[in-house]
Amino acid sequence: MTTLFDKFTLKSITMKNRVAVAPMCQYSADEGVINDWHLIHLGSHAIGGAGLIIAEATAVAPEGRITPGCSGIWNDAQAEKWPRVIAFLKQHGAVPGMQIAHAGRKAAANRPWEGDDHMKPDDPRAWQPIGPSANAFGANLPRVPTAMTKLDIQRVQGDFVAATKRALAAGFELLELHFAHGYLAQSFFSPIANKRTDEYGGSFENRIRFLTETLAAVRAVWPEHLPLTARLGISDFTDDSQTVEESIDLIKRFKKGGLDMIDVSVGFNTPDISKIPWGPAFMAPFCERIRREADIPTACGWFITEPAQADAIVQKGQADIIMLAHMMLDDPNWPYHAARALNVPNFKWTLPAQYAHWIRA
Repeated sequence: MTTLFDKFTLKSITMKNRVAVAPMCQYSADEGVINDWHLIHLGSHAIGGAGLIIAEATAVAPEGRITPGCSGIWNDAQAEKWPRVIAFLKQHGAVPGMQIAHAGRKAAANRPWEGDDHMKPDDPRAWQPIGPSANAFGANLPRVPTAMTKLDIQRVQGDFVAATKRALAAGFELLELHFAHGYLAQSFFSPIANKRTDEYGGSFENRIRFLTETLAAVRAVWPEHLPLTARLGISDFTDDSQTVEESIDLIKRFKKGGLDMIDVSVGFNTPDISKIPWGPAFMAPFCERIRREADIPTACGWFITEPAQADAIVQKGQADIIMLAHMMLDDPNWPYHAARALNVPNFKWTLPAQYAHWIRA
């Protein structure tokens, strides 16, 4: 029976355990360039024993940032800052992954602790968001995005390809496409956000076109021996949302198109989150269904807090990887503490030698 602390191999990479650090935006970059904050933030999780660490949503274009503080990889100066971080993660046994993203109509926002709302149009830091339609998200994000032309679509897909090449050159060993959380790709998929009447809107076949085309373009330049994954918001759990069944159909197509794993999440295409089935590990049953019906490895997150809970999800075959965010911020050594709680043999060696020699068994 597979457990949380068994190794997991995906293509040519092998994780030392099934604990992954989910992408967590830090809003601390300068013009997309990361700094020592990112090294310490990500490096602490490598020291703590995580098997996979995926860097925060990293914008493929300037207008694709959520906030002015988001990291980017649309130029070489940004990409050149990553190898130092990657080397540290690998030194301490973690697989380095990057999530590339475009925020779409949710872009041009203030950082969370500065309001978490759209910047005013006259703010010198602001820019005009773009999206599939001139349809605002609403609530604290009222800016109406510019509806993308077909040339805009081609340009952004080219940005994803260029970002992929830079991520590979920097040394990342896993790439995740951010197709969730109401950002650009997700908003093309969502009938809540996408009101287009051309071949990129309306029917299911049209709404998935941006995603499948972008995946194909990235797959063409990302090496076959390295894992390509995507985070997908499978539903907003509202009557006008994309359905779970549609998402499973899309994931099957992703797999045929060369996707190696799916990171299962929520859509967040609307401020109305009242119908999301919140609760402990509430996405695990959906991950299990997708893993079974689409026959693809899954990563599962959301309200997974306890070691036994995470281990049970893996043992039941609901997911292959457990994605942790808040728990890792609360305790960067969560994998070590989980191994101890689960009575994993030689658990103290989850930590590096510099820490482990201080631990009393």
